[in-house]
Amino acid sequence: MSGLIGRKIGMTSIFDENGKNIPCTVIEAGPCVVTQVRTKGVDGYEALQLGFDDKNEKHSTKAALGHFKKAGTVAKKKVVEFQNFATEQKLGDLIDVSMFVEGEFVDVQGVSKGKGFQGVVKRHGFGGVGQATHGQHNRLRAPGSVGASSYPSRVFKGMRMAGRMGGENVNVQNLRVLKVVTEKNLLVIKGCVPGCNNSYVIIHK
Repeated sequence: MSGLIGRKIGMTSIFDENGKNIPCTVIEAGPCVVTQVRTKGVDGYEALQLGFDDKNEKHSTKAALGHFKKAGTVAKKKVVEFQNFATEQKLGDLIDVSMFVEGEFVDVQGVSKGKGFQGVVKRHGFGGVGQATHGQHNRLRAPGSVGASSYPSRVFKGMRMAGRMGGENVNVQNLRVLKVVTEKNLLVIKGCVPGCNNSYVIIHK
């Protein structure tokens, strides 16, 4: 599946030809350098390794610098492999946002915002205030009963409870490309994508 590495710039909105206001996300997509070409003969599978966002040389290991030197580029902060790439690429090739066209649909993968330790109302959507679900009697946002007494005398695995929320890999599918700004390497996508501003995202065609 062809794709690019990008950086989420932020959200905005644009008007379509009918005057409807559409919320959208602006992503700086590429340019990405082909830093390695995986082959079946050597690696056992076929894939392209792309690198994005230049990294300071003093913050890179010698092994990493040697790896990127083979591709004729500087060290990169983000490296991702893409299997079943639509077009054949060579080591050191540059892939930019022009691979996308307006109107097509893409999948965007990123790490969701971390919410910290949250209760069951926010984390799992329990009823909470007013609905008094899950056995809660006089506490507004408590989880309520979590297990029986005599049998099974324990709490089942996977019981929905309070805990750390967010900071997970999220893949949002079928987002329409509204605009491709080639000269600025920008991609305007309808809707929202996971992650905070300036976080890395992976865009799949």
